[in-house]
Amino acid sequence: MNYKVKVQNVCRCFLKSGFGEESVFDTKDEAQKEAEYMIGIMRSNFCQKHEFAITEQFGDFTIHIKPRG
Repeated sequence: MNYKVKVQNVCRCFLKSGFGEESVFDTKDEAQKEAEYMIGIMRSNFCQKHEFAITEQFGDFTIHIKPRG
């Protein structure tokens, strides 16, 4: 079984980051670690105009990028 990390509503900072919009992993643990790593980079290195959240469904992780309200 494969586990995915997907990014929704990509922003300009994300496009410049070199991260892919979807990655596939062999284990749920690997996918979760990658999603958490990506969120950490986004929170510390991106322009601070967005908020980031992770949701999990059936072992797949989705990173949501939302404008700061």
